[in-house]
Amino acid sequence: MVDIFDLFITSVLTQNIALTFILGMCPLIAISTNVKNAKGMGIAVIFVVTLTGIINYPIYLLLRATGTETLSLLVFITTIAATVQFLELFIEKYFPKMYNSFGLFLPLITVNCVVLAVSLFFVNRDYNFIQTATFSFGAGIGWFLAIVLVAGIREKLAQNTGIPRGLAGRGIVFIILGILSLAFIGFTGLSIF
Repeated sequence: MVDIFDLFITSVLTQNIALTFILGMCPLIAISTNVKNAKGMGIAVIFVVTLTGIINYPIYLLLRATGTETLSLLVFITTIAATVQFLELFIEKYFPKMYNSFGLFLPLITVNCVVLAVSLFFVNRDYNFIQTATFSFGAGIGWFLAIVLVAGIREKLAQNTGIPRGLAGRGIVFIILGILSLAFIGFTGLSIF
């Protein structure tokens, strides 16, 4: 039995979906130009990842019980698309400034590999419902943490003109991500209890 608290800490730190598995890089790099947008996108990803993990778990159990689990990928993608569509309509109606700042990247959560990976991870790791919900939420928090850290570092670096021209922009972001990945791997073996 996997301890729920350890699973949460692991999904946020040592198995961070962005920094360890290198998933969700497109929106992470594109939206991380400032902390405000990064926080908004991170919250949206937390919501979508957690909700789709929770929704996809019983659907997978139904598919497995009927012997049609080969359809799980198609069903997971449909669930993700519907959840993102709901989120997009909600943000457009209640937070129009945030909606406009996201531009094309909000609908791209649908094809963000983080969202699908979380659903595939719970299948491959044979998690129960509580473990799935915990892992989904932790993975979302981990991605949020990664994008906010990168955005904060990018904002600080934008004030510094000492970066070589060849590394300016996305080049330095990849170096930042590499250093952050090494730092997060340093949490391996951490156990609270």
